[in-house]
Amino acid sequence: MKKVLIVDDEPSILKLLTFNLSKEGYEVETALDGVEGLRKALSGYFDFLILDLMLPGMDGMEVCRTLRQEKVETPILMLTAKDSEIEKIIGLELGADDYMTKPFSPREVLARMKAIFRRSDRSPVHAVSSNLRFEGLIILKDRFEVQAEGKVVSLTPKEYELLLFLAERPGRVLSREQLLEAVWAYEYEGETRIVDVHISNLRDKIETDSKSPRYILTVRGFGYKFDGESV
Repeated sequence: MKKVLIVDDEPSILKLLTFNLSKEGYEVETALDGVEGLRKALSGYFDFLILDLMLPGMDGMEVCRTLRQEKVETPILMLTAKDSEIEKIIGLELGADDYMTKPFSPREVLARMKAIFRRSDRSPVHAVSSNLRFEGLIILKDRFEVQAEGKVVSLTPKEYELLLFLAERPGRVLSREQLLEAVWAYEYEGETRIVDVHISNLRDKIETDSKSPRYILTVRGFGYKFDGESV
C-alpha cells in the first residue's frame, strides 16, 4: 500500500483528499502546517507528498527546498490558490514534480499521482539496457546516477528522467510538447514552460557553462536535442 502525506492548513481539503485517496487504497497521513509536515516527511517513508504552498509556520516553498536539500526525493505535488506562472516556476525550480491550482477535483489529483507512479514503473530500475557514456558525462541507469566531469550530480527525479529521455535519443530534435508528454505522462495545455525550467536546471548541473551548453542544445522554433557521441 502506497503511503501519502498531505500538508494543508484547510481541514476541508485534508478531509476531502483523505477520503478519496483512502478509497483508492492509499494510506494517508496529514499535517496542518509546514513545520509538522516537514517533520513527518523527514521522519517517515512516504511514496508521495501533496504540499500546499501557503502554510503557517513554514510555507510550502521552504518545505520543498529543505526536503530536496536533505536528499528526500519523494514526488511532490504542490497546491496553491494562486494562479501565478512565476510561483509555478519557483516551485518547480525548488524540486516540486507537479503543480495544481485550487480549486481542483480529487479525480484530477489522483490522475496526476497515477501518472507519476506510471513513470516510476517505466524507470530504469525495471530496465536491462546498458548505461550511457558520453565524453564528460555518464548516466548510470542501474544506479540512477549521473556523473559530469567525474563528479556525481544531484538531480531530482524529473531532471533525471528528462536527461535520460534526451540522451537516449542523441541528435533527435524533440519539441517541448513531446518532452512534456513523454516525461510528465500527460499533457499540460499551454504549460510547456515546465520543460524550459527543467532544461535550465539540468544545464546548471551538468554543463560546464550553462550559457553555452555542450549537451542539451536549443533548436530555435522547434525544441531541444541532446548532442553527444557515445564512448
